[in-house]
Amino acid sequence: MNAVRVGVIGYGYWGPNLVRNLAELSDVELVAVADLDLNRHSNIKRRYPMAYVTQDHRDLFDLSLDAVVIATPPTTHYALARECLEHNLHILVEKPLTLKSAHAEELIDLAHARGRVLMVGHTFEYNSAVRELKRLIDSGELGHIYYIDAVRVNLGLFQPQTNVLWDLAPHDISIFLYLLGHNVETVSAQGTACLFNGVHDNVYLNLRFAHGVMAHARLSWLDPSKTRRITVVGSKKMVVYDDVEALEKIRIYDKGVDRMPSVDRNSNLHFSYRYGDMVVPHIPFSEPLRDECQHFISCIMSNTEPQSNGIIGLNVVRVLEQADFSLQNNGLACAVDLNARHMQHPDLVRREVAGFVLPSLQQRAVGFE
Repeated sequence: MNAVRVGVIGYGYWGPNLVRNLAELSDVELVAVADLDLNRHSNIKRRYPMAYVTQDHRDLFDLSLDAVVIATPPTTHYALARECLEHNLHILVEKPLTLKSAHAEELIDLAHARGRVLMVGHTFEYNSAVRELKRLIDSGELGHIYYIDAVRVNLGLFQPQTNVLWDLAPHDISIFLYLLGHNVETVSAQGTACLFNGVHDNVYLNLRFAHGVMAHARLSWLDPSKTRRITVVGSKKMVVYDDVEALEKIRIYDKGVDRMPSVDRNSNLHFSYRYGDMVVPHIPFSEPLRDECQHFISCIMSNTEPQSNGIIGLNVVRVLEQADFSLQNNGLACAVDLNARHMQHPDLVRREVAGFVLPSLQQRAVGFE
């Protein structure tokens, strides 16, 4: 295969970035772009005169494409992805893969049956700073991980057809799974609907992983400043990853607290506080979306499974389902059933970077201890 013939469905918020990156890859031929909004067509034609532009995505099925990238609202992902797979096309679907885990499982089965690549746009898995964060955790440099705290807030964009959990949380959930490499045990979420009744625009999400590690995320469309920050607290060191920072995206703090041994069991506890240096490692810049697009094309050409494959996308959807159930039930802690697995195609599970066992569709509540 000299070049992969690609079409893109959706040229709204994220579509232009995907089209730009695909058009600039040497092993891609950007063949077509489909978008319902006719007002966008002139801009597409001006920037990409070689691409066929249409309002009807079904026109792409007559253009001898190899792959389609889907960048449309989440409510359309399942139907469009299924239609593309039925036309024997490799697909990259923006997050979340679907809004129901049953639909995600169906797409995984269909992609396997057709021998097609199914990849999900979890862009942060291809972010060099996030990969450095994972290296620091896996190397043991941070010590035992106590907890991870994430903040993903900004003013807008409000979407009355969904809530902030389904909009922003896929990023942090995919990062948590990628970083920790442990099983999720329980999920809970609480939030408020400030502007639209029933549409939560401010959410606090909690995930409990195996070995007692907690991961938290604050998500909001109603905040005065844009913040994209993750803090990892370990027994040896602490790290802050700030995606809004232009240069110093990772800062490693040699700080911590150690409990001192005491010979007298009746004496007060003693602690030793460490205030060491702060180190900013050099992380070569590489646009995550470009790396994601290149990885998708490489997987097609080499017939290999993507890093953020359908199983990973399904994992995220299952956590979102449980979190949304908790959100609608006053923060009830929901157990993630570790017994059920999508085992029809074990070859698809060979990448277990997150170490996440697929839960069942049933949402089972457990009490807080």
